[in-house]
Amino acid sequence: MKKIGLIFDMDGTLWDSAEKVAEAWTKIAKERYPDIKVITTEDVKGVMGQTMDKVADILFSSLEKDERMALLEECGNYENEYLREQGAILYPELRQTMEVLRNKYHLYIVSNCQSGYIEAFLDHYEFWDLFEDIECYGNNNLKKGDNIKNIVERNHLDAAYYVGDIQGDYDSSCEAGVGFIHAAYGFGKIDAKVPRINALSELPEVVDGLVER
Repeated sequence: MKKIGLIFDMDGTLWDSAEKVAEAWTKIAKERYPDIKVITTEDVKGVMGQTMDKVADILFSSLEKDERMALLEECGNYENEYLREQGAILYPELRQTMEVLRNKYHLYIVSNCQSGYIEAFLDHYEFWDLFEDIECYGNNNLKKGDNIKNIVERNHLDAAYYVGDIQGDYDSSCEAGVGFIHAAYGFGKIDAKVPRINALSELPEVVDGLVER
């Protein structure tokens, strides 16, 4: 039997943490630089999917490069603990859907986030039993396409699909040579004709259809 993996993006696919991230980052940024602008939920949504260094360049553009990166690290560390305690907005029927999927498929997470972010999500909701492996930009400074490929290779998958919500997710899946399913309820649109879901609960049927082709 083929070993088939479903690899999930985080933001806009499994949950919406933008409001909580904005709160956490604003708190730390204002403590260090009182005159810096407040980071809004829309600011955070606008950079979702970017690697963390690019996020710092966009959100902390008023600071020098070394200051940006130092503040980025502080914000990320505080954000992880904040989300571990507070959680965020889960998309409906997440656990139920993953429990159905793992009966047939192997589940993973790959994100462009900082180290500890995925772990905070898994800790808060006690989801460690659902996902077999995780990887992120913060662990190795590799772009998403490379980390998707890493998951495929180290878990010896025969086939895989990446589930994401923005164009960058689709582009990364193409770089990694895996299939793609658009989480159309998320933050973005895809400039390609791809399978799509309008809710997580639709995913098992869509994946089954793709695998049976």
